[in-house]
Amino acid sequence: MSSPVSAAGGHVPVSRDAAPDPYLPGSGTDAFTVDRYELELDYRVSTNRLSGRAVLHGVTRVPTSAIVLDFTGLRATKVQLDGRKAARFSQRPEQLVVSAPSPLQPGQQFTLEIRYEGNPSPRRGLWGEVGWEELSDGVLVAGQPNGAPSWFPCNDHPRDKASYRLTVTTDAGYRAVCNGVLQSRTTRSSRETWVYEQAEPMPTYLATVQIGRYGVLELETGRHAAPVPQPVAVPAALADRARAGLALQPAMMRTFIDCFGPYPFPGYTVVVTEDELEIPLEAQGMSILGPNHLDQDWESQRLIAHELSHQWFGNSLTAASWQDIWLHEGFACYAEWIWSEEAGVMPVAARAEAAWRGLAADAQDLLVGDPGPQHMFDDRVYKRGALAVHAVRLACGDLAFFALLQEWTARHRHGSVSTHDFILAVDRATALDTEALLHPWLYEEVLPPLPVR
Repeated sequence: MSSPVSAAGGHVPVSRDAAPDPYLPGSGTDAFTVDRYELELDYRVSTNRLSGRAVLHGVTRVPTSAIVLDFTGLRATKVQLDGRKAARFSQRPEQLVVSAPSPLQPGQQFTLEIRYEGNPSPRRGLWGEVGWEELSDGVLVAGQPNGAPSWFPCNDHPRDKASYRLTVTTDAGYRAVCNGVLQSRTTRSSRETWVYEQAEPMPTYLATVQIGRYGVLELETGRHAAPVPQPVAVPAALADRARAGLALQPAMMRTFIDCFGPYPFPGYTVVVTEDELEIPLEAQGMSILGPNHLDQDWESQRLIAHELSHQWFGNSLTAASWQDIWLHEGFACYAEWIWSEEAGVMPVAARAEAAWRGLAADAQDLLVGDPGPQHMFDDRVYKRGALAVHAVRLACGDLAFFALLQEWTARHRHGSVSTHDFILAVDRATALDTEALLHPWLYEEVLPPLPVR
């Protein structure tokens, strides 16, 4: 790409493509990091009109003459860099480019303030539509993997984690549910403002806003009481159904705390939309379900367990590259199996055997440890990834395995991880040749034999 002329008359590159994620080469950069986002959104439900103010506090990592952000579908109207009107800014179809008055040097802190507006809509791509999406009466945001730029300018890279302050003003009668802890709720005329603080570092794809005519109920934990608040935002007409469908969630929470270590966030909110959803969604500290996911059969309950487990595997511990998404989905699938055994539905060994037989009958042309962008969410990544976890468990024994998982989640709490990191963690905790054990599961197409004790 062309480079703007620096104040000294020379050329300093616009650093955008410093080690982008190979699965999403047009998204995110390592040229700078964002430490904090302060987002103020004013949204009108009836017209799907969004006015926003985003303040980004960042640090450059390489010399650059411009900051390039992921941003699509909305129009930036005013930009300030370090408190002064930006010398120049421009928009491409999926980027906002802010020129600096003089080259920014490595380690230099900066503050960007961007005002923007428009009618937000989801992005279309390999994974369907992701991002800001209108419901029948409200809003759903599904950011994974590259939907965040549909509603705020950002560095959309999974390993660029930041804290957030989210302020949402919308029509009275609607509740805005965001990541983090609710700080305040104020009403003025026909508008209500909700302010949330997300202190724990979070990648952009897990940031979310859910807007609907929601009330809030607290789950009855009973003897399964867990030291984690578990509110449910749900339309009044679905409250009883939500309470019944989520009745076992506190027990799931306790089970996963016992297996994986302390819950990594202050609370866990479930949002139940009025609209049916194709699949549930997870965000940091939150899951979003449709009413069609509230049944008490295994299919619904496994999905509830799956999304809850992502708070450890995916949200607190986030893959540094989408190539390693099995570290999210394989572990979450294995958490389903753990819950299945705990709930008396089916033992882990039987779940593993059923998954192995299904994989054996399917095409074996995928590398789970590097599935490619088109197959990031292929069911084989989930099931074979879970079998890789199961193989580790059987090789080292239950006591060492669960100690390993708790060490894994504690050491990398709120951080970024890779397959290499996991191999080192297993090596530290056990006497296994972890590379030899996991390589056939992750980096060979042919399905290994079913792991058994």
